[in-house]
Amino acid sequence: MQLALRGITKRFGSLVANDRISLTVEPGEIHCLLGENGAGKSTLMNVLYGLYQADEGEIALDGEVQHFSGPGDAIAAGIGMVHQHFMLVPVFTVAENVMLGNEATGLGGVLDLDAARARVREISQRFGFNVDPDAVVEDLPVGVQQRVEIIKALSRDARVLVFDEPTAVLTPQETDDLMGTMRQLKEAGTAIVFITHKLREVREVADRITVIRLGRVVGEADPGASNAELASLMVGRPVELTVHKEPPVLGEGALVVSGLTVADATGLVHVDDVSFSIRGGEVLAVAGVQGNGQTELTEALLGLQDHVLGSITLDGQELVGRTVRQILDAGVGFVPEDRQVDGLVGTFTIAENLMLDRSFGPPFVRAGSLQLGRLEAFAQEKLTEYDVRAPGISTHAGNLSGGNQQKVVVARELSKDLRFLVAAQPTRGVDVGSIEFIHKQIVATRDTGIPVLVVSTELDEVVALADRIMVLYRGRIVGIVPADTPREVLGLMMTGERPEGVVA
Repeated sequence: MQLALRGITKRFGSLVANDRISLTVEPGEIHCLLGENGAGKSTLMNVLYGLYQADEGEIALDGEVQHFSGPGDAIAAGIGMVHQHFMLVPVFTVAENVMLGNEATGLGGVLDLDAARARVREISQRFGFNVDPDAVVEDLPVGVQQRVEIIKALSRDARVLVFDEPTAVLTPQETDDLMGTMRQLKEAGTAIVFITHKLREVREVADRITVIRLGRVVGEADPGASNAELASLMVGRPVELTVHKEPPVLGEGALVVSGLTVADATGLVHVDDVSFSIRGGEVLAVAGVQGNGQTELTEALLGLQDHVLGSITLDGQELVGRTVRQILDAGVGFVPEDRQVDGLVGTFTIAENLMLDRSFGPPFVRAGSLQLGRLEAFAQEKLTEYDVRAPGISTHAGNLSGGNQQKVVVARELSKDLRFLVAAQPTRGVDVGSIEFIHKQIVATRDTGIPVLVVSTELDEVVALADRIMVLYRGRIVGIVPADTPREVLGLMMTGERPEGVVA
């Protein structure tokens, strides 16, 4: 099925999110929609999917103009969407999620779950997904949950499939699996719209690339274009893709972790007898495949884990046993791995989110009264300094693009009087221009003499930011190595092997 978007314009008040956008996607083609966060990519796809109504322009499938009043019309026309944040019911099984909204019934009006199970098995076998139709979604790894989203779309005979930032929550291995799935779908004749800002992924699978900037199409690019060329087209200026930093000027030992063990309520150990230190003025980056104890480690540092043994000291003061409030007040900044769950309150404004950790006293609260002028001045300053793309400081955080949400979190945490910074997946779901900016801010924090812990599943990011690299596997330290350690050695360590000469 051929998809054609012709002159699509979408406005939100005075903001023009899409400005006369036109593009065509052929059957059996992967058409990449590339652009910064907030460029209008997701808005355009929400128009296509019937979630928004275009103010101008038209959508055509195989030359026939469509009129979608909602997602049901788009689905019926053969359009499916795999969202960045999955639209699944966690406590339902795979089969129940696949039939949700498209319930088939048998005799007596009883739901025909057997038909849904058979459909899941048929699609899984066709594409090698290996998904159990009776598995409960919340028990599945993130990569498998995404396959469920794809199965759900294909079960409704989608011939145009939209992937909206599909790799934002995937590990490198899961990303590679997804790329393979997209190629299979392409060979089966599916027209694919792939929304992303990750240049490596674009060059790996795209047949054609359309670049959007500030709501407009600014050009088409060849998949053979260099990363620098694609980045420049996205941002509208040359982008520095390499992190430049001077050798660290090390201070005294600031954060010391000794014998740290973290278990869950069932007794399962996620962090197993881990010891390390970070000196002032250095970045220790944690590498490893997602799910090897990184989340539990960062949460333990913030007092978010209940079952913790061992010691964590910051400038000689013990943190284990303190409340989250006390740890934050001790000068710990935290950029969480999931900004929507742990980093922001979506229904709060940008200004309110910027004061979340400082709503108990000066400079924003005095004698129990909010100092509105101080907050507004501060918020406006950070909006400009961190280039948050929003109509104003009164915009709700939940209405921002993912990258702009991340900038708000980073702005809040780095504007504190810090003694230690934890940055977990600091650029997940963020475009190249924002990555450049956030990396510079992390390096600048390190250069002020602050110890920094960076956790990332992106090996490029680990290598770029680290002064030393700590590799975790199944909750244990495989080794702590210099930042210039060859990638093949790091990759081996991430599988749990310890090369000769590497000390845990």
